[in-house]
Amino acid sequence: MDSLDPEVTGMGWETPLGDSLDDVWTRLLNGESGIREIPYEHPLRSTLAAVVPTVPLSDAPHERQQALTASAIRSALADAGLDPDVLGAPGTALLLGTSYAGNLDDPEGSSLHEWARRTADEVGHPQPPLCVTTACSAGSDALLMGAELIRSGRREICVCVGADVVTPAKRLGHSMLGTMSPRALRAFDVQHDGMVLGEGAGALVLESAEHAWRRSARVRATLRGAGSANDAAGMTAPDPGGGSVVLAVERALAGSGLATGDIAAVSAHGTGTPVNDAVEATSLGALFGPGERRPVVYGTKGTLGHSLGACGTIEAITLIQALTDRRVPPVHGLEQPMDGFPLPLPQGAPGTVTDGCGLSLTLGFGGFNTALLFSVPGGGHG
Repeated sequence: MDSLDPEVTGMGWETPLGDSLDDVWTRLLNGESGIREIPYEHPLRSTLAAVVPTVPLSDAPHERQQALTASAIRSALADAGLDPDVLGAPGTALLLGTSYAGNLDDPEGSSLHEWARRTADEVGHPQPPLCVTTACSAGSDALLMGAELIRSGRREICVCVGADVVTPAKRLGHSMLGTMSPRALRAFDVQHDGMVLGEGAGALVLESAEHAWRRSARVRATLRGAGSANDAAGMTAPDPGGGSVVLAVERALAGSGLATGDIAAVSAHGTGTPVNDAVEATSLGALFGPGERRPVVYGTKGTLGHSLGACGTIEAITLIQALTDRRVPPVHGLEQPMDGFPLPLPQGAPGTVTDGCGLSLTLGFGGFNTALLFSVPGGGHG
């Protein structure tokens, strides 16, 4: 109760593999994939994508995004044992992260401000929500900001959400950029040749330790540290040296009481693009040198697709599940790890997680790099 670290008391998501926390986790461990062919009227580098099946693709992008966001919020509140009315309390903040949402396709109704405002209205949050738009790190940065609001005493509860949808403009844009794989997303494999777009929403309820204790809340995890850095190397390409990624992790560790030797599992960004995979390999090698602990590394984008602004919260949930279950999913499509990858990668079967905490990494366009550190009760993490 004396800790200033925020507690994770609720989680909810909408993914291409479903919306049940346990069922989706089991499907990830089994190596199932939500990626499929999604036809499109114009030529694309790839017609593969991972979409949420319960929200019709025929609906307008902003309507689909709002529906996914609101559903994830309600699920997270229910998981936390909180009445939805808590969103109307002055001590509660709503933080929403996304990339472009649907505003490239649907300018009449999809500005990020309008999406945030309409979502807040739908779930009963009367105050202006905070909207974070740091590309693929947006969901993680929503958690970082929520943690700071709680540590500073300005809020007792923060509902942090990352959400994004597959849209025609995003498919065309990534096809033109050459970032999409024409075959499959193979993170950290020698045959990696690009990513596959995905969509979804992930929501986590953060509470101050005192507030969670007062209401005898179940604590799923503790957010021990959060750090960010920007390499400013380019609009789409990261700094190949990985120094900004290392700095984000060092900032997350600072003041957390943790060191790299306490990290047992890493949820990698793992987009399957050669440039991104190389940067992560370099960064992880710098963080975990010879003779130090070798945490298991995994990534879920080969099964869920790259959900852009949603991936940070979705992957934070998978990391908390992994620390609790002591297993990580196999890296989908991994057949031959790239030369020199410095840490163990699970192939074909789940990997084992030993005692310790977990690190989640997100690397966004524009050089946005964010690191989150989680521990779970009884995880042997100090």
